[in-house]
Amino acid sequence: MHIGLNAHLLASAQSFRRTGIHHYIYNLLAHLPLADPTLRATVFVGEGELPPLPYAVRRSRLKTSHPLWRIVWEQVVQPFQLNGLDLLHALAFVAPLLTRHPFVVTVYDLSFMRHPERLPAARRLYLRALTGISCRRARRVIAISRSTADDLSRLLRVPPERIDLAIPGVLPHFRKLPSTEVEAFRAAKGLPRRFFFYLGTLEPRKNLPVLLRAYAALPESDRRAVHLVLGGGLGWMTERLPQLIERLGIAQTVHQVGYLPDSELVYWYNCAEAFVYPSIFEGWGLPVVEAMACGTPPLVSNVSALPEAAGDVGAQLPPQDETAWCAALARAIHDSAWRAEQSERAQARARHFTWLNTAQATLETYRRALEN
Repeated sequence: MHIGLNAHLLASAQSFRRTGIHHYIYNLLAHLPLADPTLRATVFVGEGELPPLPYAVRRSRLKTSHPLWRIVWEQVVQPFQLNGLDLLHALAFVAPLLTRHPFVVTVYDLSFMRHPERLPAARRLYLRALTGISCRRARRVIAISRSTADDLSRLLRVPPERIDLAIPGVLPHFRKLPSTEVEAFRAAKGLPRRFFFYLGTLEPRKNLPVLLRAYAALPESDRRAVHLVLGGGLGWMTERLPQLIERLGIAQTVHQVGYLPDSELVYWYNCAEAFVYPSIFEGWGLPVVEAMACGTPPLVSNVSALPEAAGDVGAQLPPQDETAWCAALARAIHDSAWRAEQSERAQARARHFTWLNTAQATLETYRRALEN
């Protein structure tokens, strides 16, 4: 079979746009040849970084890193580039309306329907209109979690028998590092001796004000002992975060470090006391599982797919319950036996998630789609 893969949401090297969807697409592409060396594929991409691949690559001249140009390519240009393909894989939500080619589509989450107020209007309207049409026309729909699969059935009326799961993996370099390497990185970056770590785009869906208020409710001695580090690129409506940090009086122990290169993440996870992720809604929770692979206990919200990612490791908390978050932070600070136990359990759970499994599940979807 000859598969076309729309990978236009891949970001360029070390771009702040290298978020969860980028990592999913990149690692799926990297592992498809390992899962099936006989697969023929053509990858459609803009300026994004690709792994080494044995596939044909067609780069668009349009600047598809800009959403408007990406939509133009997807809906106007792409339909004329599908000749010779047996199947198109729309790797992010939307397939071209004007095509009769069979296709499958991957959906990461339905945040634009579950929490529309937390997304920019233009993005929300485009995704809402075209994702539903794409899912109804697709031969198969791939969800990256059971939570997303349930939302597809409930909100978009996709029959459950047409939905497959391809759960994200964890790269093997995410692991617990020797203490000498960790301390050398800590010294080189001037990091606090102990800190909680958040990683993700700074945007309303991530629910950071609740985390900040919970952290501010800790005794001052606890905050001096364990700082809070916020990593990740700026999203939208984030200009109020620095103001909130100042108003809460926690500027001395809360640090915004911005976008972090992929090559450094394993060290940040290893340095942290615990990984904190109070998000309102997630399709999966890749940073959570990466942190767990490094032995870092997770404190996560108990909603959407985050319980699937964390399992019974760490703590799962109501996303709006500042008191519960404060208590969980306090336990992570003071209970060293709990941290040690959760570290071991985190590593054991993370070993279940591999990108080779993701690729094999995706190939099975291709086979099912072409059997129809």
